[in-house]
Amino acid sequence: MVHLAAVADLDELLEYYRTSPAGVRANMIFSADGAAAFAGRAGPLSDPLDQALLRELRGFADVVLVGAGTVRAEHYGPVRANAKSRSWSSGRPIPPIAVVSLSGVLPDSLFADPTQRPILVTTQRAADEHRLTADERRDVLIAGEHTVDVSDVVAQFRERGCPRVLCEGGPTLLDELVAADVVDEICVTLSPTLAGVQDIGRGSGALTSPRTMRLDHALTHADYLYLKYSRRR
Repeated sequence: MVHLAAVADLDELLEYYRTSPAGVRANMIFSADGAAAFAGRAGPLSDPLDQALLRELRGFADVVLVGAGTVRAEHYGPVRANAKSRSWSSGRPIPPIAVVSLSGVLPDSLFADPTQRPILVTTQRAADEHRLTADERRDVLIAGEHTVDVSDVVAQFRERGCPRVLCEGGPTLLDELVAADVVDEICVTLSPTLAGVQDIGRGSGALTSPRTMRLDHALTHADYLYLKYSRRR
């Protein structure tokens, strides 16, 4: 059954997202003309409710997976939970930020909280060339020899007891997850904006045919459209 509704606030909106898949959930925003960013950032396409949803979706995840470009452009810091959060369960651990990077260079903003160590996701070749090892500031996950094997990344998170992966982009990382056919659910916010053609990069892989998804809901608020699709099983 597809849920069609207008929502008044964050509390109403979140009720449609509480059931998180034991797999990869992607969350993205696009302009009405299909751009995933404006001037290199998704922020200009968003509004306060969409930004609040982004924060709250983290409360349903075990780990937050992001590409290095998005982390730098959006000035990522550690995930933070507060008393006003609607999604955090009492005693539930805060999910770490996992960043896909071949250089191993992470912004200082990610290390703002020593108790929330980020995870560097990289390749064996990059780890050898740049001497990327776990230390007191970060953990390291190696997946793939020359390119990051996102299927292996998801599998390793599952083995670590973190099956619920929230991907926050960017578009290149999403392309790679789609090409590996590991996306179980995608949450799409359609922004009432026109952003023009943006150079956001493309993934290197491709499915042999489009993956069919099931529409779970279409919700509206302040001219924004919130869509959620899940895999047909």
